[in-house]
Amino acid sequence: MSRNDDDARLDLLESGDDPTGVSADASGLDLEAGPAADDVHGSSDATLGGYLRVHDRPPAFEGVDGHPYTVSIEVERTPDLRAPFEGYLVFPRWAANGLGIIGHVETGTLWRGRSSEAVTHEAGRLPLLRVKSILDEAIVRSNTRVESPADAP
Repeated sequence: MSRNDDDARLDLLESGDDPTGVSADASGLDLEAGPAADDVHGSSDATLGGYLRVHDRPPAFEGVDGHPYTVSIEVERTPDLRAPFEGYLVFPRWAANGLGIIGHVETGTLWRGRSSEAVTHEAGRLPLLRVKSILDEAIVRSNTRVESPADAP
């Protein structure tokens, strides 16, 4: 019997090396990569979870397409009994005037884990600078044309 990606993920989950019970998914994104500027000298709002706790709202970013975005951590139940929860990021795109959401981009599955809380915790550990790079990667992959905010409806 040959091993597949699910077997490798199971090994990660069962290894005991990760106390949260979360493994990174083979989404193609390097969640640890990012600018050296990820070191923000211990700021309590330098990660996605820290920002949400400190400011009680999601962080906002300007995407590579010039549009304003916020970010949401999404967790869904899966049929996989070994890792019944998966998480990904959704980036709502706001109108230039800020009065409504006019679209969104999202990532593929970034985390799998044993509980919703564990997956959310792992997502919250992402540095905001890495969240911004993930947003820009999602925009480029979305196959939408890059337009200026002035062109938006």
